[in-house]
Amino acid sequence: MKQLSFFFAFTCVTLGSAAQDDLLKELEESGGAKKEWITSTFKGSRLVNGQTVETRGKGELEFIFSHRFGAMSLGSYNLYGLDIAHVRVGLEYGITDRLGVGFGRNSLDKTMDFYARYKVLRQTLSGNMPVTVTAFGYVATRAAPPGDGSSLNDRTAYVTQLLIARKFDRLSLQVMPSFVHKNAVDKNIDANDQVVIGVGGRYKISRSVALTSEYYHRLNPQGSTYRNSIGFGVDIETGGHVFQLILANSQVTTERAILTEATGDFFEGDIHLGFNVTRAFQVRKPK
Repeated sequence: MKQLSFFFAFTCVTLGSAAQDDLLKELEESGGAKKEWITSTFKGSRLVNGQTVETRGKGELEFIFSHRFGAMSLGSYNLYGLDIAHVRVGLEYGITDRLGVGFGRNSLDKTMDFYARYKVLRQTLSGNMPVTVTAFGYVATRAAPPGDGSSLNDRTAYVTQLLIARKFDRLSLQVMPSFVHKNAVDKNIDANDQVVIGVGGRYKISRSVALTSEYYHRLNPQGSTYRNSIGFGVDIETGGHVFQLILANSQVTTERAILTEATGDFFEGDIHLGFNVTRAFQVRKPK
């Protein structure tokens, strides 16, 4: 209940902060202090598997389809993982230009996730604010298999992240300090609470193509059999869509699993090919 209370407190604080956005914007402009913000630090809300500082615009709905194949190390009988496929389908909506909420479901571990993100600070062209900072809060629960006696509380996990990014012309870099809490775990292979530090980046090589990468290092794995998560990707912009081709050692695309439950050794061939497809729709015209 403490973790659930924390998540709802985070959401309430961000909603309250967002309610002041329009007023603060008006005050800045009326006082002649209108600032020019850096835009498109990243092209979407996903870096490779993990999150970015980007938020959707007010009234904008983003559809996110994530597809992951099995490990390439499975060999030719499974067509190097292509015979095995799992998906996550999700939606994210921009309540304001700086506050978004979303949810999704992953087919592999039957997890339903809900989250909120709020852009606390925005990098400025003048350099007065050198970084963009977004707070991210996430709660997810697994569906109980038939005959499973676990409670909803046992199957629930929470993630809190502070996403800090800076754009340097073609290059964007991001640091992601994260905290993960799982209500119930097998203590032989996992820990209830873990602190994770992530780093990632994006390099734009042409108008529509960019290279991406990310790495998450667990500071207190406590004997866990899982691996640190690593991934590489290629972003391709095609009109209103963003297509991301991905190679990673994490097959599950929920935050809990991305940060603390990667199962493969990337450099031993336990690599999952995958892709994300995102499409944004303007469902409510901004005033």
